[in-house]
Amino acid sequence: MSPRAGPVVERFAGGGFGENGYVVSCPTTKRGILIDPGAGVEDMLAAVRNGGIQIEAIVLTHAHLDHVDGVGRAKRETGVPIHLHPDDEAMYRQTPAQAQWFGMEMEAPPPVDEFLREGERVRFGECEFEVFHTPGHSAGHVILVGDGVAIVGDCVFAGSIGRTDLPGGDFQTLMKSIRAHILSLPDETVLYSGHGPETTVGHERVANPFLAPQLGGSSFA
Repeated sequence: MSPRAGPVVERFAGGGFGENGYVVSCPTTKRGILIDPGAGVEDMLAAVRNGGIQIEAIVLTHAHLDHVDGVGRAKRETGVPIHLHPDDEAMYRQTPAQAQWFGMEMEAPPPVDEFLREGERVRFGECEFEVFHTPGHSAGHVILVGDGVAIVGDCVFAGSIGRTDLPGGDFQTLMKSIRAHILSLPDETVLYSGHGPETTVGHERVANPFLAPQLGGSSFA
């Protein structure tokens, strides 16, 4: 039997925040999910239509404005359930107020349909992601780990880490989440972040200035 194919990950950046939204699909069944539909939502939906992908869920790594401002548009087109960790639900409901802080307008987001829990699996076709609760950038931040890939939201970027000065942020908590759930992954795991290009665990382990100095230490164990 041939090995199961891993998910196909397509990145769509957009808006003033440069936020990455993802269309992730099973290559054998063409079933997929939308992750963090932000300002690039129209391009994401066009890719879904052009690729003949059947979307089964909208999954949010967290509820900061730039990661959810396309959720209403995505929900109207797909009609699929919205998944979010419960610790970010209050912030999710307040995203129109977040938008006002930046001089922007945003429609009230649709209600969350299903809550993400630590250890549960998000399945689409023959592919699946395991959910890990990774607070620190926000209280309800999660990452999604699949075959050789991880969607890590705003926990880790290529050469940096998520900011911790926003509501729900805490530096020590973020570092514990990174060590427990990201640096513990195999070095070849490809990390798809909420901003910027993809990277790998192995590269960030040795080259990320926020992470490399802490290796072997006990401060964030």
